[in-house]
Amino acid sequence: MQVNGQLALTVLMGVFLVAVAAWLARIENWRTYSPLAGGSGAFGQKEGYVSEEKPSGVIRWLTTVDHKDIGILYGAYALIAFAVGGLMVVVMRVELADPGMTLISNTFYNSLLTSHGITMLFLFGTPILAAFSNYFIPLLIDADDMAFPRINAIAFWLLPPAALLIWAGFFPIPDVIPAQTAWTMYTPLSAGVGNGNQVNAGVDLMLLGLHLSGVSATMGAINFIATIFSERAEEVTWANLDIFSWTVLTQSGLILFAFPLLGSALLMLLLDRNFGTAFFVNGGDPILWQHLFWFFGHPEVYILVLPPMGIVSYVLPRFSGRRLFGFKFVVYSTLAIGVLSFGVWAHHMFATGIDPRLRASFMAVSLAIAIPSAVKTFNWITTMWNGNIRLTTPMLYCIGFVSNFIIGGVTGVFLASIPVDIILHDTYYVVGHFHYIVMGAITFAGFAGIYYWFPIYTGRMYQRTLGKAHFWLSMIGTNVTFFAMILLGYGGMPRRYATYLPQFITMHQIATLGALILLVGQIIFVWNFVQSWLEGPKVEDGDPWNLKEEGLYTAEWQWYDRKVKTALADGGHESDSESDS
Repeated sequence: MQVNGQLALTVLMGVFLVAVAAWLARIENWRTYSPLAGGSGAFGQKEGYVSEEKPSGVIRWLTTVDHKDIGILYGAYALIAFAVGGLMVVVMRVELADPGMTLISNTFYNSLLTSHGITMLFLFGTPILAAFSNYFIPLLIDADDMAFPRINAIAFWLLPPAALLIWAGFFPIPDVIPAQTAWTMYTPLSAGVGNGNQVNAGVDLMLLGLHLSGVSATMGAINFIATIFSERAEEVTWANLDIFSWTVLTQSGLILFAFPLLGSALLMLLLDRNFGTAFFVNGGDPILWQHLFWFFGHPEVYILVLPPMGIVSYVLPRFSGRRLFGFKFVVYSTLAIGVLSFGVWAHHMFATGIDPRLRASFMAVSLAIAIPSAVKTFNWITTMWNGNIRLTTPMLYCIGFVSNFIIGGVTGVFLASIPVDIILHDTYYVVGHFHYIVMGAITFAGFAGIYYWFPIYTGRMYQRTLGKAHFWLSMIGTNVTFFAMILLGYGGMPRRYATYLPQFITMHQIATLGALILLVGQIIFVWNFVQSWLEGPKVEDGDPWNLKEEGLYTAEWQWYDRKVKTALADGGHESDSESDS
């Protein structure tokens, strides 16, 4: 009887999929679909007639292969993930305001801890960078679209099911609970040894969701590499390629080598969990997981930080009234970081008892990789030196990025030293250092890009006062929260604990206060973003930042200027051919 039920369900799902395919074929003639002119061609179009038949409404967003539309989809997805991950950590920080268990259980705390880390790194960090890359790289290099528009769309549409799988344990699904492995998924814990919560199917669903997000990132990376190599206009050479495209190209190379390894490790872990293989348990080596994971995991940090460095290197000179100082050295340091990032993974494993000679070599490379990062930092500071600085919201976020990156970088250099790392390993010091980079630097650069390019993708200007309030609350909240964590680490407070000794209560409460300040700042951002997009003052000038005066007018604003002029000529409505080219 059970077999018949499963067979009927399989047949029903097959019929449903055929119906969906037929419906899509009916609304979109895929054989004549052309990605030219921004990927927005439509069925039945004639030569010279670009997109009058382009679908509208929900169908447009489900079927689009326009790089700008897909960039907006990535951005919306990433900001939703940022909100989810942020609310998770607010609950955790409120719980940590008291040494005992008061608000949530210890097991639920572990679930939030796991999902917060994975959400912020894989569902927010990588997609928000893909949003900027998709929207602006074709405009910066004067390409019609991405090299593979349909693959670009597929790469995005793998992400929503990935999020559903990663968060599946929080949904009311019988016998499925959220994963409690922490985002590093260390074996033998994550392999389901014993009869604890790690045996639950929620862990398997989370691993499958991670695998999907990795496939998405890899497809996107291949597309960016192909686009930058083959779709550049003739006048865009390697010598004058913009710094943002250089960082995305390097990031894509890292993804190409790092993410497939993560996918392989996840498959090995799934096989250990469900089929009794012996990669990490059952006679296998639990430390092997750490080698495989961190060979991916440390390049992942640079996968996340290189494009934000590119955004800052691109935006900061615009409000300094000068071109980027030492452009070539910034490019060379980007490439150097890309190469060195694969030689530092074992500095996460100094406490595992690996050969001291190996530890020494990894310590040397971990110290050396600070040099190209320092080169960038000095170049940013020198660009601002004696410049005509305008403290707009994007510029404030760039300056905040630089200052937070210095704190995060210097605290990281200490962790590269073996004797210091042995003492501080798995304490809150590591959490503070890491979050200075992820929240204080990467997210700040993301906000700089959102505010700087806001007129391009909305046609409106945000409320400048609210933008600056968002910055100052974010800056204060970041430093209060994460500097308190660094001090907790010096005091010996271990990470990943829901309860703690009373001697740590003051610093935990300060960190919680900082997290609440951050929350208020992000609420202001959401209000400003949504209200300004819907009702903000329309931008009727193709140079809203007055870049022409300084000779810093760039390709994407030239495109936007043409778009605005076409809209004005058509009585306030953009022509399809201009808006999608």
